[in-house]
Amino acid sequence: MLRQIGMMTLFLIGITPDHRSDAQETNRREPLHEEVLTIIKDSCVSCHSGEKAEGGLDLDAFQTTEDAAQEPQVWWKVLKNIHAGTMPPEGEPRLSAEQKQKVGYWVKSHVFGLDRENLDPGNSVVRRLNRVEYGNTLSDLMGIRFDSTVLFPPDDSGHGFDNLGDALTFSPLLLEKYLLAARQVVDQSVPTVSKIIPRMEFSGRDFERTKGDSRGNVLDGKMEHHVEKSVTMEEPGEYVVHVDVKLHGSFDFDPARYRVEFAIDNEMRSDEEYGWDENKLVSKRFQENWKEGEHRLSFRLTPVATEKGEAKEAANQDGTHVRFEIASIIVEGPLGTNKRVHPRNYERFFTRDEPPASIEEKRLYAAEVLRRFANRAYRYPVDSVTVDRMVQVAEEHYRQPNVTFESGIAQAMVCVLASPRFLFRMESSALPDTPLPITPVPNATQSNGTTPRFGMVDEWTLASRLSYFIWSTMPDDELFQLAQEGKLRAQLPQQVKRMMRDPRSQQFVGNFVGQWLRTRDVTQTSIDPIVVLGFQKEYDELREQFRGRFRRRGQGDFISPEDEKQRTRFRELRDIADRFNADLKRAIRRETEMCFEYIVREDQSLLDLIDCNYTFLNERLAQHYSIPGVRGDEMRRVELPPDSPRGGVLTHASMLLVTSNPTRTSPVKRGLYILDNLLGTPAPPAPGPVPELEDSAEKFGGREPSLRELLSAHRESPLCASCHSRMDPLGLALENFNALGMWRDEEKGNPIDPSGKLITGETFSDLKGLKTLLRKDHSSDFYRCITQKLLTFAIGRGLEFTDEQTIDLIVEKVQEDEGKFSALLQGIVESAPFQKRRFATTSLTHKE
Repeated sequence: MLRQIGMMTLFLIGITPDHRSDAQETNRREPLHEEVLTIIKDSCVSCHSGEKAEGGLDLDAFQTTEDAAQEPQVWWKVLKNIHAGTMPPEGEPRLSAEQKQKVGYWVKSHVFGLDRENLDPGNSVVRRLNRVEYGNTLSDLMGIRFDSTVLFPPDDSGHGFDNLGDALTFSPLLLEKYLLAARQVVDQSVPTVSKIIPRMEFSGRDFERTKGDSRGNVLDGKMEHHVEKSVTMEEPGEYVVHVDVKLHGSFDFDPARYRVEFAIDNEMRSDEEYGWDENKLVSKRFQENWKEGEHRLSFRLTPVATEKGEAKEAANQDGTHVRFEIASIIVEGPLGTNKRVHPRNYERFFTRDEPPASIEEKRLYAAEVLRRFANRAYRYPVDSVTVDRMVQVAEEHYRQPNVTFESGIAQAMVCVLASPRFLFRMESSALPDTPLPITPVPNATQSNGTTPRFGMVDEWTLASRLSYFIWSTMPDDELFQLAQEGKLRAQLPQQVKRMMRDPRSQQFVGNFVGQWLRTRDVTQTSIDPIVVLGFQKEYDELREQFRGRFRRRGQGDFISPEDEKQRTRFRELRDIADRFNADLKRAIRRETEMCFEYIVREDQSLLDLIDCNYTFLNERLAQHYSIPGVRGDEMRRVELPPDSPRGGVLTHASMLLVTSNPTRTSPVKRGLYILDNLLGTPAPPAPGPVPELEDSAEKFGGREPSLRELLSAHRESPLCASCHSRMDPLGLALENFNALGMWRDEEKGNPIDPSGKLITGETFSDLKGLKTLLRKDHSSDFYRCITQKLLTFAIGRGLEFTDEQTIDLIVEKVQEDEGKFSALLQGIVESAPFQKRRFATTSLTHKE
């Protein structure tokens, strides 16, 4: 039997002729194969052979290397388990780092057929712009602020991110929304005449608070605000002031009301009361006879006081809000002046002072304007056929009576913004026209019988990949210029540094970290502070007393000291619930994002995300964490006390919140979070219906067990044990943090035991020990995990076995550079999936 296993494994590792490259044949003749044979025989075959093979993996089924090559997904799973250290299982001889490397080398080179010197980039996907990318692209292209969240629903996610091609579906309803948005955006941004009466336009961001740093774009209706803006008139005359404001409210109704006074030069022009509404637009028009010089526009918002205590309590309820927005202010005039000017944005779209008079010159000018616009909108040079069709649309419109040339151009631009070439990131699948090294994909055949090939993408495509990766928007003028000159790839390191210094890179932090570490979910998390802190029974009793005995008293009735004490306690409990509000949640989200951003900007070790001696706090969050000495609303870097349990993502309230249930912690969710987002070894889905955790409480009679005891009893089921043995120790190590992310030493009167043992065999006594263990002994697992996450985000598809060597190369680079983020970013941008693509063997053009 042993001889049979040995012969099978010899076939398996490639000691047989096949049709692979000379380089791969040379690799097979190296002494490596005997060592791999020994590793597989000693560590794998005893469990993974025969009819009762563990996990259904029967190595006897693979008689030749070609057999193994036909099942790359199987060997990819084998490689993942070896990387994670979960195979061989505890109790069996463990593989050394050198043994793992040798097995991995054989799988990648012989089973996957990967060439380390010329890697296959894998499949490319056509991606629709997601909601964020679409809004950013329209804003940058058209020169306006377009909020895509108002009109478009959230996108579906795949592999944890909402920018993956396979998840970004397209429906008839979505197409209607794109058409509507295209018309609205063009109407707002593209001028339809050449000259107009002078006008100045401002948004709410231009109105600053007299004290503090808030602006008029979003004002909380439950707080007092005074924002103002000064404008300077160069000549006296009649002016018209157009005021557009918007009223907003949370999804759930909020009864709060507020008054808004609008004044010009300290004289009130409007005094209105507003409340909860859903993006309602209110417009007003004022005509003013102004002298030349400075004039001041101001808004004063004052919450409306309520007479009844219950109304005031409702107005302050957590999770709902009312907002007031200064949408736009337009000052037009002086009326009747002969000094006409170009409308706002005119130079963005038009290159001449006025359109020419003759029909033929107009047609040529239209072609010039529309080609220039479409090149930027499509992120690729358009062909003449496409330009001719756009000119035809514009010409049919502006040749009608009383229709301007600019209106015709605007009509053609609507077509551009509703085109698939704009809505999708389309990359040609044809071989590029310029000579590039094109390599056949090993063992791959297309449906038409041809062999796909891969090579470097053109620089226009590279510019788009880079800008949507780092900025979540279209390339800027500098990237376009470099792509046009064919110099972008040569200047890639400098451009990446420039882009990371640009404020638009904040999109990368918010979109990548927001989904990878789930900080986006913080503001939507529903946690009941009263229940979590164990005050629910007391709160309910006091509330009943407050509604009953206290409310029936008249104004002059005597209130006993005991009654006053109970009323004070009720207010204290209500204040506890009020403190866990939207402002605190925003601080919680920003802590994690700013920690990651600090590591990026300062090029610190990525391992600081696992454990470090600092974090980012304001006074509100510091009080939540019981950290003294932090004052003010500004989030800033804070050195943690030596004995602080904080430091690293595992102790951030963002992670602790999104992995909790509404009324208690969830060690299972927290353990899953660590496995999936930090170690890259997610547990498999539950195998069908499994018993509820609470069902295990029956085993303890009338005694209420701790969560650790419940999970221990739950693991007694063989159906549950395999997964929970991975998750539970990690989650239980965080039990000193309650569902609000606050520290505690005991639960329900019992001391908390944070000790545990990892599936890989290491033990720890507390959270500090776990963080030390992860940072010291599992750094390569973390590097691999963040590389997989970032590569998925960058290329917009789930990873494949063809990406395995790419990931290994990036991880090697990160390890050599002591975990610095710059090494990770550079590795992603220089990788084969980012720089290359597969091409079809037929020639296609970039036409509509």
